[in-house]
Amino acid sequence: MKIEAWLKSNTFHHSAFWDVMQAVKEKERQNLKISLCIPTLNEEKTIGKEIVIFRSELMERYPLLDEIAVIDSGSEDSTLEVAKAFGADVHLASEILPDLDARTGKGENLWKAIYQLKGDIIVYVDADIKNIHPRFVYGLVSPLIYRPEVKYVKAFYDRPLAFSEKQVRPSGGGRVTEILVRPLFSLFFPDLTALIQPLSGEYAVRRDVLEKIPFPIGYGVETSHLIDVYNKWGLGAFAQTDLDQRVHRNQETRSLGRMAFGIMQTFLRRLENMDKIKDLPEMGKTLHQFQVRDRNYEQVQFEITEHERPPMISIPAYRKKFNRGEAHES
Repeated sequence: MKIEAWLKSNTFHHSAFWDVMQAVKEKERQNLKISLCIPTLNEEKTIGKEIVIFRSELMERYPLLDEIAVIDSGSEDSTLEVAKAFGADVHLASEILPDLDARTGKGENLWKAIYQLKGDIIVYVDADIKNIHPRFVYGLVSPLIYRPEVKYVKAFYDRPLAFSEKQVRPSGGGRVTEILVRPLFSLFFPDLTALIQPLSGEYAVRRDVLEKIPFPIGYGVETSHLIDVYNKWGLGAFAQTDLDQRVHRNQETRSLGRMAFGIMQTFLRRLENMDKIKDLPEMGKTLHQFQVRDRNYEQVQFEITEHERPPMISIPAYRKKFNRGEAHES
């Protein structure tokens, strides 16, 4: 599919799906279940508002969602208590599939949600959004409801960065996308450059796709999803929805360096597995950064290893729970 044609047919604005009741009727006609997963780690300041809005608007007013679940990495603040008080199902990632080796990371939470939640469609929404609105869900699930050939819907938006409670800078964000991911896609997967914000934390996906792809447990999860879905189903499997604006926390440059380091590990591993590069040497797992303290230049090292979970369909407990039979490729 040509990128220009895809952009016209598979790029939406959330306002196209304003009639949520119509989406509910179509969802019920297809007998679909839709689950919302909010992965968390110390998000007590924003998690309550998200749950209140999604429950009141998309469960009580319009029954678009069948469940709202928080999958938590081990918060040390009151995230779990707040989430439960406002009506979300709350789960610790470490207590889901506990027989597996212990891992921590956002990707781990997303992966375990496939086992824990019941939806035919799972929509993931980050927990730190300050301007949360129902469009963050209905704008993403609607293309899946109305377009059976679409399998994976990504969000994009303007991303002003909140520096204080009173000041918002009108532009910015997407630095790792523009400096790292978009150049890499341009080199190796030009079709994927059609995705305006490939690293956005908001997306909706069909279960029968999620269960068949591996999940890096850390920073590389979104990038790996796009490559793996594209490799299996092509550009036509994707859609994207403009959600207008997302207000969120800013991350310092060094944190983005750690993110980029994890993404690079995942990306290079994918290239090798797809025979796009050969004889890749063993990659280092230590990121070296610097800080200055009293004119002393100190090297700071971070060990970052992008472990991956296998496709969920390969887990016997999952196949038993969802009556999937033997693991198979599709």
